[in-house]
Amino acid sequence: MTFKHLEHRFLCELRERVRSGGVTERGLARMVGVSQPHIHNVLKGKRFFSLEKADQVLRNLGMDVLDLIDPDEWNQRHPHR
Repeated sequence: MTFKHLEHRFLCELRERVRSGGVTERGLARMVGVSQPHIHNVLKGKRFFSLEKADQVLRNLGMDVLDLIDPDEWNQRHPHR
């Protein structure tokens, strides 16, 4: 698994939360202190979060980077852990 893969999963999670109404683009923007258009461009894949901003989003949504790892994928790669 690469950082790019984790970033993709992170963005998919954010898109789903916005789609389902769990959070708004404006709410995400307020969480990290950026503009709503910046968030919109991040969600569209045109811009990226810095690591600091990504960490802020994770914390504010009550998530951890481990939430982005599929347990089945982890177990296949590390069967004895």
